[in-house]
Amino acid sequence: MKIAIVTGASSGMGKEFVLQLRQYVSVDEIWVIARRVDALKNLQELVTVPVRPVPLDLCKEESFRVYADLLAAEQPDVKLLVNAAGFGKFGSFENMTLEEECRMVDLNAKALLAMTRLTLPYMHPGSHILQLDSLSAFQPVPYITTYGATKAFVLSYSRAMNRELKPRGIRVMTMNPGWVKT
Repeated sequence: MKIAIVTGASSGMGKEFVLQLRQYVSVDEIWVIARRVDALKNLQELVTVPVRPVPLDLCKEESFRVYADLLAAEQPDVKLLVNAAGFGKFGSFENMTLEEECRMVDLNAKALLAMTRLTLPYMHPGSHILQLDSLSAFQPVPYITTYGATKAFVLSYSRAMNRELKPRGIRVMTMNPGWVKT
């Protein structure tokens, strides 16, 4: 079964990827991943491709085990992975809690790495990985310190992975939008 997987699919850019996916890739099913199961189920009514809600909190370690088990059980042919899950907290770092900053690192960087790594064994030549990044990845930006640092990781990681996966025929790209109201 050929599938696409979209994280952060319940809202914002992730949801928009799901809504437009059919124009760019032919798949039998789209796995949509986010915390809010109701928002994921609503996507089933908005697209013509079958949608499988996979409610996971990518800030929680057990979610990766659940995801790995699902991949192993289904053995899909993943044509596209869109890592769109993420968030930014803007303001002075002094006004952020350690928990908020660590959650940004966990979701924007660690979860993206884990999802990429776990999905790769199910990808074949012609498959693509799209990492949602930011213009903030290219230089330090005060008042979005941790967010920008996580996005710099995404850019560097994705560029290196694209090079390493080239012999396998798998392309890794980042999308680096500026300010977007989501």
